[in-house]
Amino acid sequence: MKPLEQTGGSAGWTTGRIPDQRGRVFVVTGASSGLGLATARALAERGGRVVLAVRDERRGREAAADIAAALPDPGASERLEVRRLDLADLDTIWTFAERLRADHPRLDVLVNNAGVFAPPRTLSPQGHELQFAVNHLGHFALTGLLLDALAAGRDPRVVTVSSLNHRKGRIRFDDLTGARDYAPMAFYDQSKLANALFGQELHRRLTAAGSPVRSLLAHPGYTATNLQTSGPTGLTRLLFGRLLRPLAQRPADGALPQLYAATEPAVRGGEFIGPDGRGELRGAPTGVPLAPSAADPETGRRLWELSEELTGVGFGPARASA
Repeated sequence: MKPLEQTGGSAGWTTGRIPDQRGRVFVVTGASSGLGLATARALAERGGRVVLAVRDERRGREAAADIAAALPDPGASERLEVRRLDLADLDTIWTFAERLRADHPRLDVLVNNAGVFAPPRTLSPQGHELQFAVNHLGHFALTGLLLDALAAGRDPRVVTVSSLNHRKGRIRFDDLTGARDYAPMAFYDQSKLANALFGQELHRRLTAAGSPVRSLLAHPGYTATNLQTSGPTGLTRLLFGRLLRPLAQRPADGALPQLYAATEPAVRGGEFIGPDGRGELRGAPTGVPLAPSAADPETGRRLWELSEELTGVGFGPARASA
């Protein structure tokens, strides 16, 4: 894929190149810390109205106050909304979406950013493996429930955050909950492959339906966030939370690919945006390749149909795949 246009110098594309976002409404999941907070901050700095969709409302309010305090606009706090969303629980997703649509019949961008990383085997309230539930099924359901509002938006987009690890993943259709054989990292890789498959299948279906909504994928390279310390245990936590952490980039840098996907006028539906540095670990946003397994339409269709069944959420005119 041809690299995206970048500014001169080593810094490349930065948040300073984000166009004016006044009048646009963004929903960012997991916005109380890490990549989500960095994304919400950058969008608010450019004038966007940002809905911080968070599991912990107290932390969300603290994040919103911190963003508003750093902005020169005295009315900045009015452009920041904090709403509770637990992506592990499908019931709260339905409630969140219903209330959000009532207040915002038009949305412009949904950033599917929140995630969990390599916890011990845990099941969601509906009985799904936690990483698959939060990272994939929750965002699948949220996107479907908000799609009509997004279709009414200005230059509407869905940006789903995957990972380099999607290239290691496989979908265990015969053991999605890990009841027979659970390994925390393997099931994280599965969830990130599911993100990539979803983003591509959504792109195919939106295109076939003639929808104005664009589906894009992004990944942050290797970025230091609390994801590496809040979920894993034992050697995984030691490795990613301490030993490798000095090599990771800041959340503000790791968020650049998803910010590019959410705001850059020239980006195309179906693109996968990641860092341009060696191994895609860090750098300025650029188009990067998907694993062949993530681009496979048959696997994408199978996962889509299963996800509709498990969540009870359909996508209206986006049902028909290309």
